[in-house]
Amino acid sequence: MPENVALELKQYSDFTKILLFNRGITTGAAAEKFLNPDYERDIYDPFLILNMERAVERIIRAVDADEKIVVYGDYDCDGIPGSVVLHDFFKKIGYKNFSNYIPHRHIEGYGLNNPAIESFAKDGVKLIITVDLAIANVDEVALAESLGINVIITDHHLPQEVLPPAYAIVNSKQAGDTYPDNMLCGGGVAWKLVQALLKTRGKEWGVPEGWEKWLLDMAGLSTIADMVPLVNENRVIAHYGLKVMRKSPRPGFQKLLRKMRVEQTTLTEDDVAFMIAPRINAASRMDIPIEAFSLLSTSDETVADELSDHLHNLNDTRKGLVAGMMKEAKKRVEERGVKDIIVIGNPNWKPGVIGLIAGKLVEEYGRPAFVWGREDSEHIKGSCRSDGTVNLVELMAAVEEGFFLNIGGHEFSGGFSVTHEKIHFLEEELLKAHKKVKKVTALPSGEMIDCVLTIDDVTEANYKTIEKLSPYGVGNPKPAFLFNNVVIKEVSKFGKDKNHLKLIFENSKGIKIPAIGFFMDAKDHKVPVEAGATINLIATIERSLFMRRPEIRLRIIDIV
Repeated sequence: MPENVALELKQYSDFTKILLFNRGITTGAAAEKFLNPDYERDIYDPFLILNMERAVERIIRAVDADEKIVVYGDYDCDGIPGSVVLHDFFKKIGYKNFSNYIPHRHIEGYGLNNPAIESFAKDGVKLIITVDLAIANVDEVALAESLGINVIITDHHLPQEVLPPAYAIVNSKQAGDTYPDNMLCGGGVAWKLVQALLKTRGKEWGVPEGWEKWLLDMAGLSTIADMVPLVNENRVIAHYGLKVMRKSPRPGFQKLLRKMRVEQTTLTEDDVAFMIAPRINAASRMDIPIEAFSLLSTSDETVADELSDHLHNLNDTRKGLVAGMMKEAKKRVEERGVKDIIVIGNPNWKPGVIGLIAGKLVEEYGRPAFVWGREDSEHIKGSCRSDGTVNLVELMAAVEEGFFLNIGGHEFSGGFSVTHEKIHFLEEELLKAHKKVKKVTALPSGEMIDCVLTIDDVTEANYKTIEKLSPYGVGNPKPAFLFNNVVIKEVSKFGKDKNHLKLIFENSKGIKIPAIGFFMDAKDHKVPVEAGATINLIATIERSLFMRRPEIRLRIIDIV
């Protein structure tokens, strides 16, 4: 670490300095802001977002005139919590002439759709507010406006060359926007809209100052689940979002946590990302997404109990379905041989879960993966994931024009649709396109090592230092450490199916330090993993509260 950086961070321990430096934090002011998020200091004025004033003016006008409003949200664990934010806002100000709409993933697809808009027009709707979608829905927004429905788009996806003719677009990624953080998620943008509305009219509506903080449980859930960078304002939203989630009185949220045996008061970002978000997403992947919205927005204990049970069971069904599909996919990939791009599918596979399969295939084989399926549709629908070597949108755009019915997505994640006739040529066309597009060297799969530690360093004090830098996620990875030449004292398996690995080490005081690896086997590694063996271990340090017994332990990343 450079001397000038060490001097800037002189009030912190050497361990803290290393962790901060590895995250690009090199000044005292930046360290203070990062380690101690402050709501008043770090949450930006919502009116700095382009068109926010116009959007607020139109919503207030609709409320004053008692116009019918539809909040139209995406079906994932960004759009759904973001839709709850606006639902709770309208309830709080006593406005009744509104409804929430979440499109059916398999029947209506992503974004605004014309049949829904036409039904809104017949129902007398005058204003649509979108959450986490519509930045690319040029034709659909034009239809709504032609039918006398104004559209306010709140979204965070990258705007296309032609913008929809909406009444107002609130998206800090659009040209001309100078908002200090253009990486908010959809739910975060919706929360900023509510913040702006309350700043303008909150006192007249009788809403206590600062009430919007109670909505940070949903904004925080969206922010963590949607894997936006947890830096800048997102870090503050996630930080306070977790604080509110730990106190949230929402019956559905509480009951879902109980079903998962997650302690609400000690909820972490890992619980959100790996436990809560998959169950919210299970509603759209497997069933009706509005049920996930209802779970998070209901105040009825009975409804909350039924829906939490339903979503929990749906997720279990989803896991079983994905496991079966993955087994079939791997068998077929290995029979055919691994090519530059993996293309695989089955008309019986549900489009709602094929993205999960694509991601797992990328992890398994280190190749871009295109996976397709079909459900109640005349066309084949697919999802794709990149291994980091190629931009998927560029790759699909390089395929012969007219081959795809639709393509969309981001650099590393996307979707597509093709006809039944052309699906047989998808692999051939993608392999040809792959030769034409620019490739980069994939990032190494190993995590960055923050520093080398010893087993004696696995302490409560060091864990508290690590915890201070949370919440962790994209842009702020969980610190990983190398433990050189450590001797394994015990090896065992745990879990219902005995498919998780547990190692025991001893520090210099004879205290046992456990290390666990989920879905890991001693045979998975190139070196012997057995009692008495000396290994190099890459791991994170965490606190387990299993069975409410606090324990500092290691989470295994790799054994070398």
